[in-house]
Amino acid sequence: MERDPHAEAVTAGAAGTTRAAGATGTTGATGTAGTAVGVEKLRAWWSHRQWLDRPHPGASAAEVLAATGWARSVGGAAPYLGLFARAGLGRAAVDAAVARLEVHELPAARGCTYVLPAADFALGLAAGAAAPVGELAAAEKHLGVGRDEVEKLCLAIERVLPEGEPLDPTTIRESVGDAVRPLGEAGRKRGVATTLPLALGLMQSRGRIRRVPVNGRLDQQRYGYTGWDQPVAGDAADLARRYFSWAGPATLTHFRWFSGFTAATARRAVAEAGAVPLAPDSDLLLPPELAEEFAEFTVPGTPHYTLLAGIDGIHLLHRDLPRLLDPADAARPLPAGRAGRVFGTEADPQTHVVLDRGRIVGLWEYDTERAEIVLLPFVPPDDALREAVARTEAFVREELGDARGFSLDSPRSRAPKIAALRAAAAA
Repeated sequence: MERDPHAEAVTAGAAGTTRAAGATGTTGATGTAGTAVGVEKLRAWWSHRQWLDRPHPGASAAEVLAATGWARSVGGAAPYLGLFARAGLGRAAVDAAVARLEVHELPAARGCTYVLPAADFALGLAAGAAAPVGELAAAEKHLGVGRDEVEKLCLAIERVLPEGEPLDPTTIRESVGDAVRPLGEAGRKRGVATTLPLALGLMQSRGRIRRVPVNGRLDQQRYGYTGWDQPVAGDAADLARRYFSWAGPATLTHFRWFSGFTAATARRAVAEAGAVPLAPDSDLLLPPELAEEFAEFTVPGTPHYTLLAGIDGIHLLHRDLPRLLDPADAARPLPAGRAGRVFGTEADPQTHVVLDRGRIVGLWEYDTERAEIVLLPFVPPDDALREAVARTEAFVREELGDARGFSLDSPRSRAPKIAALRAAAAA
């Protein structure tokens, strides 16, 4: 089962994240010529590289994801909101791209699911290949599940699983019979009731099967499985090249968070990828072919607002929230949060966000009962912000029906958060 992103551990560690946040501009950063680069330029550049500084009409879902990075998916609306914000893509267009296998949801970096373009299927699977191996090792240690047992189950699944019409897990389990073994109370406590999820995870990582959403939508977590023959290829340096083209300037700590690599593997990958420091004394790295473009880049003079999921790539590629916040906004109390908690100390936003030139300038949620967006702005609303809210509100209402943050999010569970946003906005 897919994990809630708010529960994920920061692979690189909290200390590295704090250091990176300071380096990226809450106190200023170092530019290509050794002079200070303002935080506004860095934020605006990240927004520019993420295609969030202007619309890109006509771009396909695959083109957006190839240029801006893989879209994290946890059974919520994040992929739809991100593709709509960047290229105006409606749900039907995205679902059609999924059906044509132009894009697909796969276990990728850190073993977590992302929506990837077809050109990156092989690399994404390679990036996530270690995760099911680790799950098998844990199952062997704690549940007495041998590797041979799971491999035999994989063969049984491959025999019963056709290419074409997907089978749901219940049908697969019934078809393979005794090849699936229940793991009792110990397994249920570890979230693995039978050996079937272990085999399905291993087969997905090998490109032997793919998981297909039952109704073709990305914002839910009901799946069937079908046979596949997808190669798995690519190494750590390949992933580093992709990452820094999407997210640079970024630190080694940022890359370690995204990749899940050890420090030694990440350093080797970055060196082989050829990422270079923004300046001799900076830990911010970017591809050398972008250095001149960054030096010449200027911050746009007018706002451009986009409404995004809290796990959009503009945040989650770095997972370094303070770099997107002004200090006053970082000190804001969390709506519906525990006493004393402020926005800037969170690993992830607890709501969806509004972005302007790389700065988070508001929070939002969708109220299904009133069919409207509830907005807490950090800046005085202007016509451009009101138009962006109205455009996204219409998209959610008419095409998605809701804007869930993740699979277990629901209008009922979200109600206290919405009430807190309304109260904060009124105050």
